[in-house]
Parts: sequence; C-alpha cells; structure tokens
Amino acid sequence: MSTMDLRQALAGLLTLSMFIMLGNMIKKDHFDSMYDVNIEAAPASQNASEVVTEQSLATVSHVSKKSLMENGKGLKPCRNPLALEEAPQSEGFITFSLTNGPEYHISQIADAVVVARILGATLVLPDIRSSKSGYSMSLGDIYDVQKIINRLDGLVRVTRTLPVTNGNPPIVKVPNRVSQDYIVRTVQPIYKAKGIVKIESHFSSVNPTMAGNKKSLDTFACQTMFGTLQLQPEMHEVVDSMVQKLQSWSQNSNGQFIAVDLRTEMVAKECHKKDVSGRKLCYQPHEIGEFLKKIGFSPETTVVYVTQSKWNSDLDALKDIFPKTYTKETVMAEDKKGKSLSSQSSEFEKVIDFYICSQSEVFVPSIPGLFYANVAGMRIVSGKNQILVPAEISSPSASASDYISPYVSQKNHFAYACFC
Repeated sequence: MSTMDLRQALAGLLTLSMFIMLGNMIKKDHFDSMYDVNIEAAPASQNASEVVTEQSLATVSHVSKKSLMENGKGLKPCRNPLALEEAPQSEGFITFSLTNGPEYHISQIADAVVVARILGATLVLPDIRSSKSGYSMSLGDIYDVQKIINRLDGLVRVTRTLPVTNGNPPIVKVPNRVSQDYIVRTVQPIYKAKGIVKIESHFSSVNPTMAGNKKSLDTFACQTMFGTLQLQPEMHEVVDSMVQKLQSWSQNSNGQFIAVDLRTEMVAKECHKKDVSGRKLCYQPHEIGEFLKKIGFSPETTVVYVTQSKWNSDLDALKDIFPKTYTKETVMAEDKKGKSLSSQSSEFEKVIDFYICSQSEVFVPSIPGLFYANVAGMRIVSGKNQILVPAEISSPSASASDYISPYVSQKNHFAYACFC
C-alpha cells in the first residue's frame, strides 16, 4: 500500500472515531437534559413488548478503580451566609410538610428556609406526609431533629411546634428553588396579612444545573440541602449496616459495589417513551446489565444493589448477567424488616434507597428525575464522583470513565455553585 493510501486510511479511521465519540456524548448529555420536563404528570403505561429494544453494546477491557474518576474529598461551602442577627426579623411563622420521599425532602426544606429567611419568619419544623393518603409521620421518625436545629442555627429561627392559631394557615405554592422576587411579590403580602403561611414546593420541572440559578439565594438553599436532613440513630444504623454489608460482599470478591436506581414501576411508566429523535429516556434491567458488562464491570465480582423494594421477575434479566444483584429485603437485617418493609412504611424504603445510592462506590440511574439529580448533588458534595449514566455503546474503546455523569465531568450541577 502506498504512503498516500496509508494516510487516507488513517484519516478515515480518525474521522470515524470522532463521530462515534460525539454520538456517545450526545446520548449521555441527552439523558441529563431530560430534567426540564413535567414530572407531575404520570404517563400511561404501555405493553412491555413496545419498549424492549435491541442494543448494540461493544466489548471493552475490564474496568478497574483507576479507570473511573477517583472519589475525592468532600467539598466545603464557598461562602458563609449573613448572621441571623443581621437579617430583618418579623413575628410570623412559615410551616411546611415533607412529602414524596427524601429526594423531595431536601429540596422542600431548602425552599422553606429560603422563604423564612427572606421574610424574617420563624420556621416551624415539618411533619412527614406519606404518599399514602392520610398517613403521616413525625419528623423524628426518620430524621435527627436536634441535628436539624443545630444545622439551621444562624440561618433562621426555628420552633419545634406551631403556637395555637385560629384555623388552618393559608397555603401558598412556591416554585422549587424559589427566588427572592417571587417571595416578596407572592408570599409576603399573604404573610403580612395572616402572620402565618404554609408553603408547598411546586416541582413543575427538575433543573439541577447552574442555568437560571439565583446565586443570591444559593447560600441559604445549598447550606440547607446538603447535610441538614441527617438520619435519626435507628435509621442511620439500618442504612449503615446495609452499606457495610454490600461493601464487604464486594471486597470479598475483589469487586465493586454499585447502586442502581431501578424501580420496575417507574420503568413501566417511562421506558415506552422516546424523544423526537428516537433516543431512549430510560433503561430496563437487561439493558443496565449489558451496559455495566460492556464497560468492563465483572459479572463474577461486582455487587449490584437495586432500589426495587422486593424482588420482581423483571429483575431476573439483570441477575442473569450479574448474579450478585440484591434488593433491600436480602441485604437488610431480619429484625429491621418489620418496620422498614411493612406495607405502610414506604417512606422508610425510599430513605434507605436514597442514602445507599448516596454512599455506594458507584451510582447508576436508570431514569432521569429528581432522585438522580439530588443523589448526584449529595455525592458531589461528599466527593463521591463515580456516577455513571447509561447509554447505547457503539465504540469498541468505551470505558466506564466515558460515561461519568455530566454533572461531574462538566461540573454543571448547581452544587458546584455553592461548594468548592
């Protein structure tokens, strides 16, 4: 072959490689861009046969811990808020409830703190409302109340209980990551008239990136979001023992412990949908298994924890690829199952999943949403950067590091605006 032919062949190969790399980047970024969607409307589920697609996943070399972005040290706040005595104070109260699970809780308490701080109001510690109608819990059933009070000291005034009032307080919906302008324009007039307001965070979209972020409020919101809601001792013990058990199992086989947010009911709702260009919006159990295998995780050594509450036959396809795949009913100590896995305590299950996914060696979301966004934020602040976004793999040279979440690789999660 002539020198010219060799140069042309090499140029063609490099061009092809660039297109493959670009394609993978587009797919990965697209997964994270799906946060600007309405998450309140539940899509109609479709037949499973409509959502199963064939994947072309290339084989790559075995993954090692060095091939992933190394977990680093935890971040620290970039700046400190003004002392509470420097802020204007009033005599009223802001109340709220925690609802829908821990991924919502950390956003809801941040919104409440911001509203109370701007209005100079006293924040009433919330109760926890279950997704089951009429079922509520006290804050201390899940979270450490004294640590919450200590964490909020200097940010807002806090009271454990609401003084006796006439009637129910007016309810005002506020957009998640509410702005000062919205508080002054919409909440303040009602607050001044009534002296008390109950706020409800409205999640019309999930946008954890820095775009549109109100930096003047980041200090209050982010200091509240990350680290305020710490588990009460019994819940902490449950989560800690499960994490230690999973880590031990992975270390015994010289593998890694991966937490995958994979709930079959969510997959059934979402995986039939594609965007306008036909790209996938979520991944099913067998697709997650193939993804992990093709980027180099060993089926023999890797320990996989899935957030599905109890084993479902839909998970069999993942377990066929990764035999060491577990749900919480397998990992949890027998004497803790009665409380944590009972039919009326779905909030306990959600909390367990959220904090295990925040502490695992590697985290893999199967679907876009607030769970992924806020787990990512918790991991970023604590230095746990190994967040892998599933994608269809077409490059023969793909590795785990190619699929690091753009929240980390591009540092576009708003947590980076608050922590350094």
